[in-house]
Amino acid sequence: MHAMLNIAVRAARVAGNIISRGYESRADLATELKGENDYVTQIDKEAEQAIIDKIRQSFPDHSFVGEEGGIVEGDETFKWVIDPLDGTTNFIKGIPHFAVSIALLYKGKLDQAVVFDPMRGELFTASKGSGAQLNGYRIRCTKSRDLSGTVLATAFPFKKKEALNGYMSSFSTIFSQCGDVRRSGSAALDMAYVAAGRFDGYWEKGIKPWDIAAGSLLVQEAGGLVTDFDGGHEPMRTGAVVCGGAKVVQGLVRALKV
Repeated sequence: MHAMLNIAVRAARVAGNIISRGYESRADLATELKGENDYVTQIDKEAEQAIIDKIRQSFPDHSFVGEEGGIVEGDETFKWVIDPLDGTTNFIKGIPHFAVSIALLYKGKLDQAVVFDPMRGELFTASKGSGAQLNGYRIRCTKSRDLSGTVLATAFPFKKKEALNGYMSSFSTIFSQCGDVRRSGSAALDMAYVAAGRFDGYWEKGIKPWDIAAGSLLVQEAGGLVTDFDGGHEPMRTGAVVCGGAKVVQGLVRALKV
């Protein structure tokens, strides 16, 4: 395992332990509203700080950006992008589907990725050029020829419900062409599941870089494509992502342009 990936895995497991303990006593946790239908708990903050502290033990000069404000200035050559608890609403409600997401950007490009599901003990990892793994075993995206029969994942615009009408139009087009659609509440796990071949594809709009950074490298290293809604290659900048096997991505992008 790459040295930096190994440290990221250790950091993810430390955060996972914090999350698992918090899950057992979540009724007593302080919860804040960051925005419309957007929550944060003390566990999110503790997990993020634990990740940063763990990585800085080995790489004190690196820079960080985390969802909960964990911005640490440093060498921009190495930038860690962190979502300490992707799926906070699931966590609060007691739905055991959430994950730790850690990615490393090297000179602005995705280089290492970890998505860790502490409830199932599933560790998704990827190093640029070395493939993607689940608990040490190689994973691959599916190779569907079109959307027919596929199981896809998405998310509704719960933070901006005024965008629902436009979203439902494209959703209807896609749903009429595929087998079925899932909405799980964790972008990191949606993309990890695409990499593992559990979902054939995934699309979502209005997301942040920390939501999809690690998942993007997982999908790419599992043989898939990651684009924005226009088929471009900057989903982390545009906040819109489409991923899956090549033909699935083509079909989704085509449907999203209708």
